[in-house]
Amino acid sequence: MSARRTPPWPLVALFTAGYLAPYLLPTTVGRLDSGLPLTATEAGAIGSALLLSSAAAGFLLASRVERIGPRTLARAGLALAVLGYGGAALTGAVPAVVAGAVAGGFGSGTITAVAASGIAAVGTPREGVRAWGGDPHRVTTLGLLGVSALAGALYLTIPRLGAGHGLPFAAIALTALAVWPLTGRLSARTAAARTAVGPDRLPHPRAGLVLAAAMPCWSLAQNALWGVSGRIGLGQAHLTEVTVGAVFAVALGAGLLGVVIAGALGPRLGRALPIGAGTALIAGCVALSAAATDLAAFAAGEIAWNLLYPVVLSYVIALAASLDPRGRWTVLVGSASSLGTAAGPLAGSLLAAGAGFPAMGQVLCAGLLLIAVPMTAVALRAGGHPLPVAGPPVAGVPVGELPVVELPVVELPVVELPVGAPAVPDRRAYDTASPNSYASTSAR
Repeated sequence: MSARRTPPWPLVALFTAGYLAPYLLPTTVGRLDSGLPLTATEAGAIGSALLLSSAAAGFLLASRVERIGPRTLARAGLALAVLGYGGAALTGAVPAVVAGAVAGGFGSGTITAVAASGIAAVGTPREGVRAWGGDPHRVTTLGLLGVSALAGALYLTIPRLGAGHGLPFAAIALTALAVWPLTGRLSARTAAARTAVGPDRLPHPRAGLVLAAAMPCWSLAQNALWGVSGRIGLGQAHLTEVTVGAVFAVALGAGLLGVVIAGALGPRLGRALPIGAGTALIAGCVALSAAATDLAAFAAGEIAWNLLYPVVLSYVIALAASLDPRGRWTVLVGSASSLGTAAGPLAGSLLAAGAGFPAMGQVLCAGLLLIAVPMTAVALRAGGHPLPVAGPPVAGVPVGELPVVELPVVELPVVELPVGAPAVPDRRAYDTASPNSYASTSAR
């Protein structure tokens, strides 16, 4: 197998373009109710419709990426994102904005499905090329780093460019347009992964279903807090809008640091410890932030939470990728996470209105601790056992990184027969006791 490695930049770019819409959702929704004749609830509903459309694309296309082809599907998703988000940015008619957001969301989900399938296949050697590093986790952390950095830059830039609902939509559309040229480096099909696991059967069904069922709850708890964090800072911690904005900016910077830490750690800690312990720490951060009554507690909770969230998410995506080299579980788990993201702000608002912010934090904390148990169990049982690519794995050696063993070439002696003599071979050439014999060579 060649030592040459395939650069992952097209996958990283697709990952960034697909995840940018959820990352910009707070500013997108916030500008909808300020720039259009919409209430806060109606603007939130449009944001939820965008995320639900993205999740629907993932569920629909999870098993069809290979059949359609990554290049074709990626270009279709990017085109839909450009047209949908671009149309929403250019119009002030509410029905057209809703249609553009839903169409753009479906495009984002399509892009994410292609990126997730490609990331899952990173460890699958094919056509004499070993995928970059053979580790989906490294590509995932690069994608999270890209989308976090871009979203952070946009959060700082968009307010300086003026008001209106169109700027966030335009930013997402332009990002999709910029990624388009990189799709030429995507393969038309991924037949190698199809051969590895068969045409239709989903491997590790029990582990995949448990992880896919846990992710909506995990994601809902995160976004329930994120949806009301501004209100906690302003109303309960009695901070100014400038101070709350500064805390959020530092928190986004902490998220970038978290991605860098996840990339540096890689698989050294396994997957069970980062997912289980990380989710438990996130639960504590949620409770701390929700109960904050001053700047110190509010900043500590928000910054620590944003530091830990991308670390755990990167390991969850890598875990889903290890369950299926064709990426179907990665797409399904990501789509399930989008369902929780869509429902999070509404759940947070209802809990806060009915029980108050501290009680909301306690409920979310308890939910995260419960969800951490099955997620950790999946990581313990399936996280370290990727599917074999060709033949059974060698004990202690990761699949896709098997050593190349060169067998010694043993030359058999040439026996000269006299002319006219019977053609009887020299017994020494086949003597099983000889150290250069064929039998002793094959026994090695």
